[in-house]
Amino acid sequence: MSLYRSVLRPLLFMKDAETAHEQTMELLQSACQITGRIPVTPFTYPSLRTEVAGICFPNPVGLAAGCDKNGVAINIWPRLGFGFVEIGTVTAEPQPGNPRPRVFRLLEEEAIINRLGFNSEGAEKVARRLSSIRRGRPLSMPLGVNIGKTKRAVGDEAVLNDYRSSFRRLVRYADFMVVNVSSPNTPGLRQWQDSAKLMALLSMLQEEAQAVANLRRIKPVPLFVKVSPDMAPDDLETASHVALSLKLAGIIASNTTISRDMVPKYANEAGGLSGTPIRALALQTLRQIYKYTNGKLPIIGVGGISTAEDAYNRIKAGASLIQIYTGLVFKGPYLPLAINKGLIKLMERDGVKKISDIVGVDN
Repeated sequence: MSLYRSVLRPLLFMKDAETAHEQTMELLQSACQITGRIPVTPFTYPSLRTEVAGICFPNPVGLAAGCDKNGVAINIWPRLGFGFVEIGTVTAEPQPGNPRPRVFRLLEEEAIINRLGFNSEGAEKVARRLSSIRRGRPLSMPLGVNIGKTKRAVGDEAVLNDYRSSFRRLVRYADFMVVNVSSPNTPGLRQWQDSAKLMALLSMLQEEAQAVANLRRIKPVPLFVKVSPDMAPDDLETASHVALSLKLAGIIASNTTISRDMVPKYANEAGGLSGTPIRALALQTLRQIYKYTNGKLPIIGVGGISTAEDAYNRIKAGASLIQIYTGLVFKGPYLPLAINKGLIKLMERDGVKKISDIVGVDN
């Protein structure tokens, strides 16, 4: 990590945030083309292996959505220590997202504000890429696909059809699917966290998953929903009960925040805030969901995690798995490996035999 901080990060940070990200992804895509067919086993350890929603995870550290939006570097992530990857958000139709500049680093705070607006190559192109990657041999780690609303889909029926279209196109290539109703950068999206709309959307997608499963004679692909940390407690409780009543695979807690309470000097910068400043808010959201679901629904914790201690605390608060993204920008590409090794040490210190044994112990 010291090499990254002293040499690579200063070079990357000379460029604007989105350009640096795009060039990094191009480099990783090239690396995948060179090494993608060489078998790789993700970092694992007996105490780190866990099962969530019927899926075996070699370790609990995943790449959050928003980094590899179009699935161009899937085969490189396990080489960095990730136990699973979530690509996306993918929209049904290709769209450019919001005007640039739209990604901003907050250096002192180790945070990012983005207002990308679901820039996506679209479900059809991403599905073709996933089909090519999946052909021939299984992936070495579980793959999640995150889907969201195309901007021009307006009205309840249009939005439902939009989600249905991307789901149908992508579900066969995913180990689990994630429904994004919580990004702050797409107009009208967060209203789909309201109970009636959320119930209609998730019920429809569950029916789609069951229909695909019946055709392929397999179990339905697990379905997660990703929620906002900005929801009022009553609304978060209602959304949690919707997920519980539908027997979803789980909830991802949480997306970026529009709050600027932690970074008031950026009050006029629109977009979702991620990184270290939202650590406490994301942890609080996770704790609330764990309480509202009585620990009966798996939760993937994300938001402000950049150390093994952060991950350990999130798991003890109720997360079955955790994800990182902004931490990679500031700490470097071997952060997932460092977190996994740190988790092993923390578990050995506390006499914990399996990571799943401490899920929710603080509650």
